[in-house]
Amino acid sequence: MDRIRNFCIIAHIDHGKSTLADRLLELTQTLSERDMEAQVLDDMDLEREKGITIKSHAIQMQYKGHILNLIDTPGHVDFSYEVSRSIASCEGALLVVDASQGVQAQTIANLYQAIDHGLEIIPILNKIDMDSAQPDVVADQIVDLIGCDLEDIFRISARTGEGVQPILDAIVEKIPAPKGDPDAPLQALIFDSVFNPFRGVIAYFKIKNGTLRKGQQVKFFNTGQDYEAEEIGILRMKLVPTAEVGCGDVGYIISGIKSAAEVKVGDTITDKENPCAEAIAGFEEVKPMVFAGMYPVQADKFEELRTVLEKFQLNDASFVYEPESSLALGSGFRCGFLGLLHLEIVQERLFREFDMDVITTVPNVSYKVYTMQGEVLDVHNPSGLPSITMIDHIEEPFLRAQIISKAEFFGPVMKLCLDKRGTLVSQHYITSDRVELNYDMPLSEIVFDFYDKLKSISKGYASFDYHIIGYRSARLVKLDILLNGEPADALSTLIHEDNAYEFGRKMCVKLKDLIPRQQFDIPVQAAIGAKIIARETVKQVRKDVTAKCYGGDVTRKRKLLEKQKEGKKRMRQIGKVQVPQSAFMAVLKLD
Repeated sequence: MDRIRNFCIIAHIDHGKSTLADRLLELTQTLSERDMEAQVLDDMDLEREKGITIKSHAIQMQYKGHILNLIDTPGHVDFSYEVSRSIASCEGALLVVDASQGVQAQTIANLYQAIDHGLEIIPILNKIDMDSAQPDVVADQIVDLIGCDLEDIFRISARTGEGVQPILDAIVEKIPAPKGDPDAPLQALIFDSVFNPFRGVIAYFKIKNGTLRKGQQVKFFNTGQDYEAEEIGILRMKLVPTAEVGCGDVGYIISGIKSAAEVKVGDTITDKENPCAEAIAGFEEVKPMVFAGMYPVQADKFEELRTVLEKFQLNDASFVYEPESSLALGSGFRCGFLGLLHLEIVQERLFREFDMDVITTVPNVSYKVYTMQGEVLDVHNPSGLPSITMIDHIEEPFLRAQIISKAEFFGPVMKLCLDKRGTLVSQHYITSDRVELNYDMPLSEIVFDFYDKLKSISKGYASFDYHIIGYRSARLVKLDILLNGEPADALSTLIHEDNAYEFGRKMCVKLKDLIPRQQFDIPVQAAIGAKIIARETVKQVRKDVTAKCYGGDVTRKRKLLEKQKEGKKRMRQIGKVQVPQSAFMAVLKLD
């Protein structure tokens, strides 16, 4: 056990985690030169296209007789749950900071999480070869942040490999070996799982106490199911089977589990005959922040979508879903996500990996509704709101946002936060030209486009992190969109009273362009209760019925036009308006 080191890499998005992981794999010769490629641990096409890590990846390396288990983690705020799982299964962390950008909000958030778990931190300054690097300034920031000495900070360039070798020695020397009792009953924490169509569910675990052997009868603590360990082994670029996995080590288990619901990330594996006394206190339950409905494009694909979501949840434990139905879209699922990027990635992965095309409704957050009878309802969907006479008041989730920006963007960032109903809690200058702002803001204002706007007004410099601080009372109204007098429930939103008129008007203008023209006029209206607050009309497509008239009395023309008008009126009464998927997505892109 004293030869095992488990560590993760934590950093803000785009600070060079995956590139550093590549260099470590090269130096320990875990991969042959032929297999080596850039960002080798980011094995999803999406990760390479967007240049971000979405899934945490575990891989084992060997160095000077020691076993090093690296768990690479994402840096984007929407995937912080992946980071919490990696931290729960490690004893040390490499803290990577970009020498040109300095300490960012996500770095701080992940660092605090690592410190709470008692991890040994090794500070690393990356990208020192860049022209815009300010290694001395950023090194001072790191010293202020974690209280280490300047000599403790490793200065490297992960791209060129300069200065990376000493990090491996530091991992061996500084990070403690895992603690545990090899002779105690088996106790292993599942920190990830994937679904293989031929082998069933493959669970990745870290052993805290005891040893796991091939063929052993094991039991999953929370679900109470027992299985035989058909194959166990360690994680290299491919799965490598072994006869046993020792105490403190990281490995995988295949036991022919066919149903995705039987494996819960955070569960404890123990021996069937000699079980451990209690489960390992894993990581916190995932709290989805953004909710959206997902519906199959063809109504008969509902069961297929259920199966696909079950398999997908194995690979992404922060995604949650439950069945729901909608008047306009039929049967589907109410899904919870950690943020808008997460929603976008899930939608894209369902299409690429499972060939599943889905319609996604307007994302919203969950509200607490207090009724006159004193009941408290959790409302995820505007259609679930009780009638206005029943409601005493509504509370919405608030968050504490931490924004770190260059001082020159201080004004625009503050204006953006105030526009989003934020209240300033504190501000302080980290250095002479970097300022940290803390705001309390409603989650519903952050959900749509806050992150994109923050990036654009700060030219990509500002970084953003948040955590939920509870619910607060709010003046919210339900905004309905009526097409041809019929409410389109998939386009309804709960919105703050002050923003309702503006938002309703923009929605109507946008939908007017997106809804295809019909044989009759389609009024597009925004309404709060019975009060219409905005209206646009999608003009009808008209046939020129008077073309055959030449000369003669004007009454002949009028008769034909009146006849057409009657027909249009009848059409409008029975006409149905189809809303294209682009309309649902366009709502997100309202400026």
